[in-house]
Amino acid sequence: MTDRIAIVGGGFSGTLLAINLLRHDGPAAVLIERRATQVARGVAYSATHPDQLLNVRAGGMSAFPDDPGHFVRWLEARGDGAAASFVPRATYGAYLAESLAGVRRGQEARLAVVEGEVRDLAEVGGGWRLSLADGRAVEAGQVVLATGNLPPHAPAGIDAGALPADRYLDDPWRADPAAGLGAGDTAVLLGTGLTAIDVALELDAAGFAGTTIALSRRGLRPRRHRDGLPPIDGDTDLPGVPLSRLVGQVRDRAATGEGGWRGAVDALRPVTQRLWGASDAATRARFLRHLRPWWDVHRHRLAPAVADRIDAMMGEGRLTFAAGRLLAADPVADGIRLRWRRRGGEASETLLAARVVNCTGPQGDLTRSTDPLLAALHGRGRIRPDPLRLGIEVDPQGRVIRADGTADDRLHCLGPMTRGGLWEVVAVPDIRRQAWDLARRLAHAQWVGGEGL
Repeated sequence: MTDRIAIVGGGFSGTLLAINLLRHDGPAAVLIERRATQVARGVAYSATHPDQLLNVRAGGMSAFPDDPGHFVRWLEARGDGAAASFVPRATYGAYLAESLAGVRRGQEARLAVVEGEVRDLAEVGGGWRLSLADGRAVEAGQVVLATGNLPPHAPAGIDAGALPADRYLDDPWRADPAAGLGAGDTAVLLGTGLTAIDVALELDAAGFAGTTIALSRRGLRPRRHRDGLPPIDGDTDLPGVPLSRLVGQVRDRAATGEGGWRGAVDALRPVTQRLWGASDAATRARFLRHLRPWWDVHRHRLAPAVADRIDAMMGEGRLTFAAGRLLAADPVADGIRLRWRRRGGEASETLLAARVVNCTGPQGDLTRSTDPLLAALHGRGRIRPDPLRLGIEVDPQGRVIRADGTADDRLHCLGPMTRGGLWEVVAVPDIRRQAWDLARRLAHAQWVGGEGL
């Protein structure tokens, strides 16, 4: 059996792992992505509309932890921005694609890129045979699952099967949310986070002149970045501060440190995974239930230009954020009739939507996944959900945990689906380090510099 490494998923996580395996002079690899157009880009960076910007300044977006200025140098060489810029996501996708092409140049035999959908894995001769949807098979000694986030689950109050497909979009990235809408129509976005922001901007860019309502339990929307803040020195240790005291820590630092609450949140970046890891399951569950919505809107902020667009749409009455609970959604002749109750209220209200878009964001619950590969592995006990059902349970080395509680030396997982053990593993700074570390382990590398990038 070959010692080749098969990477399932060619988005950001899988691409960085492949690049770093070459940089570390590791084993040959094959990068398998179901959509050729998303190789090195994934869903996040395949965006083509210029209004869809990164929500982190370019200075923090290098793909390589050992070369923090790599992306900025690339941008400046093209004349597309500088360290303080919030650049289009499509530009970042081009950067990742060029980085992959550059490291493969002259080494194509060591890194193959295959378009296809992996449906199952089977143990063969001390390794794996990966079965693709079109009947092909790929053999490898090790497999890394880099599948990214699962599509959003249907929120409470929604029976997706009972709603017309042209009226209810269960995945905002698989259809045009503005198609067929007129100036007198109402579009309802279920969710008020970053996904809802993206869809609201897409509706606006398409010329939708009707009303957009974004609805979530608390009605919270992402805060904005502020220009001119000084660089924040992150904490390196927080002795005696558990996850349960996160709010108090942020408040204390916001009152005494530079940058207000933004600086306080940013200062926690180096230790967030440590705080999560030191907390027991009950504390983590309380965080998810009570604090997560507030953490998300302060942690994952909007580029100023995006925030300005959203403020303008709200000021013109074309976009509203509402807090409440969706109770039911029923198809009617001219759309979907929603029944909902405002937060803090007792009476239900009705709302006619020409289109409803599920913007609740990516999920990770394996028990609800329809992905053929993950469903097959889960069904056979080769992988299992983490205790909070945020993704796939892994050990500190990234090895998946089987249903019997043992770690699999030949099957790893990388990226957002490991959030159950790490929590903060959805942003570039976290995933780039995770990919770099895993590549070092798989390549048995001791050190690598930034030469040749």
